[in-house]
Amino acid sequence: MLQPVQRTDKFVPPSRRVSVVVHAPDPISRAGVVSQLHAYAELTLVDRSRQRRGQVALFVASAMDRATLRNLRALVDAEVRVALVVDGMREADVLGVVGCGVTAIVWRRAATSARLLRAIHAAHQGEAHVPADLVGTLVAGLGRRKDPLTPDSAERTPIGMTPREIDVIRLVSEGFDTGEIAVKLSYSERAVKYVLQHLTSRLQLRNRSHAVAYALRAGYI
Repeated sequence: MLQPVQRTDKFVPPSRRVSVVVHAPDPISRAGVVSQLHAYAELTLVDRSRQRRGQVALFVASAMDRATLRNLRALVDAEVRVALVVDGMREADVLGVVGCGVTAIVWRRAATSARLLRAIHAAHQGEAHVPADLVGTLVAGLGRRKDPLTPDSAERTPIGMTPREIDVIRLVSEGFDTGEIAVKLSYSERAVKYVLQHLTSRLQLRNRSHAVAYALRAGYI
C-alpha cells in the first residue's frame, strides 16, 4: 500500500527536474500515487493531455493483458520513458514488457514513495530497475529461448531484436526511407527514428547499414 510522506521544499533547478505523467486504472489509485510524488521537488507532475517525448510515464496496472501491453508499447513508440507499477506478472508477461522497451518495474504491493522515485529516475536515464525476485524469472525465461543469433530459429520471439525493430529494419533493407516506413507501418516518422536509434544504441551498431547487416547475419530478415 502506498504510504504518505512528508513534503520537501528543497529547491531544484527546472533543468534538473523530471517530468512525470501518472497513468492509473482508477481515480483513487492515481490520487494515491500523485500524493506521494508531490513530496519530491525534483519531479514535475504533468497532465496526461500534455504527455511529451522524453518525459516519464508512471504506468500503474492491476494486471498485464494485451491492452496494457499495447498501451506500454505506444508510449515507448512515442519516445516516452516508462516505469511500470503492477500487481504481478507471469514469465511471458515479463518478457513481453521488457521486449517492448520497459525496464523499470515496481511491484504494486511494494510501491513506496522511495521505490517509485528510484524507478522514475531509472526510466528517465534508460537504466534497468526491476524487483530482485523478478531477475531470476527474467533470466530463466531468456535462457529457455533459442539463441537469438541462430538463423534457423524462425518461430521464436527474438531477444536480440524485437518484432517492431525487425519490421522497421526489413523495410530499411528494401530501400525505403523514414517517411515511407512510417506510412507502411502506420507509425510516426519520429517513432521510426526512435526505433532505429534505440536498436543501434542497444546493439552497439554504427548506423542503419550496420543494423541491416546484423539482421541479415542473425537471420532476422
